[in-house]
Amino acid sequence: MSEVTRAIEAMGQGDPEAAERLLGLVYNELRRVAAHIMAQEPPGNTLQPTALVHEAWLRLGADSPLSWVNRAHFFAAAAEAMRRILVERARRKQRLRHGGGLERVSLDEVGLVTDVGDDKLLQVHEVLDELEREDPLQAQVVKLRFFAGLSSGEVASALGVSERTVRRHWAHAKAWLYNHISRPP
Repeated sequence: MSEVTRAIEAMGQGDPEAAERLLGLVYNELRRVAAHIMAQEPPGNTLQPTALVHEAWLRLGADSPLSWVNRAHFFAAAAEAMRRILVERARRKQRLRHGGGLERVSLDEVGLVTDVGDDKLLQVHEVLDELEREDPLQAQVVKLRFFAGLSSGEVASALGVSERTVRRHWAHAKAWLYNHISRPP
């Protein structure tokens, strides 16, 4: 059992210092993921990796921390929190600049969230909920690869599956998302 899982269990048992211990254990990894995401952002971006990590931590605290089962579950929740932060930021920017117009996107051109514009990020976000209803594991792979910027190996470790399984789900999910984004409204 990892230290992160032990800290999560301690939180579930009411240990008042467990949340602080958990943050200490995961902060550097969360910061690394956020820095990776933010390094690809265009110049002039006001959101810093530290701010993304802190905002994600605050959101995770707003959720029920008792529902985290282990390290993988925690990092999936953190990736979801970062995804929501980036989507809300993109929506806010789009609303202010573009008046809500959306653009079609080919996922063959899309690598990570950091490589795409706000419009494309919102399109992926909108169809991701539908994918999650059809195949939750593929949706988790997309969230961790696309929104958190994790490698196939890191996703495999977080989800407890093989790297080959992650690559297969990633390929299928990209095709599925492309078909759903490119179909006429």
